Amino acid sequence: MPSSRTRARQFDLIAFDWDGTLFDSTAIITRCIQLAVADVGGTVPSDKDASYVIGLGLMQALAHAAPDVPKEKYPELGARYKHHYVAHQNDISLFAGVLPMLTELKSRQHLLAVATGKNRNGLNEVLDTVELRGMFDSSRTADETAGKPHPRMLQELMAELGVPAERVLMVGDTTHDLQLALNAGCASVGVSYGAHAPAMFADLGPRCVVHSVAELHAWLLDNA
Repeated sequence: MPSSRTRARQFDLIAFDWDGTLFDSTAIITRCIQLAVADVGGTVPSDKDASYVIGLGLMQALAHAAPDVPKEKYPELGARYKHHYVAHQNDISLFAGVLPMLTELKSRQHLLAVATGKNRNGLNEVLDTVELRGMFDSSRTADETAGKPHPRMLQELMAELGVPAERVLMVGDTTHDLQLALNAGCASVGVSYGAHAPAMFADLGPRCVVHSVAELHAWLLDNA
């Protein structure tokens, strides 16, 4: 009888959120949001409120985190966030174990994609930084399609790669990621080591909630 590691795969495409799922950036993004809001004179959000918006498109996230900042200050707010993020972007890196996990999934012929709230320039820069070009078969960013949790991001990936919804798995660390999967008719896995507390995932029906990259790696080998 075949082992669980050799069974036919259930998902042809595995889509990953980036920040807080593959890339260890949650604390830096939270701090950069707080610094940007302070720079434009808004009420600085708590760590919880600032981290909650991670995964959304940049301006959507900043507007949610800083509701008292007037719209005419949004360009300045966005510029200040980018200023602080660029200053600290080399402080962050892939979570330990991510690269071996992705490499093994590729060896098993899974299609891999990124579905992220980052913008295209930001994602391309970070992919260059961590030398991951060629690892992913496709990607979508918030500035080139609808932001999470609208399903278009996954719908476009499915159409491009020719994979139906029932053969797609979304992996993410926020409710926005899991709601995206639900809205697109795809399965999901939540990770608890990113921005949102795992108790928030309960109503969104993930197949599993994992607590480390090692646990995610093992689950994917056994179940994806």
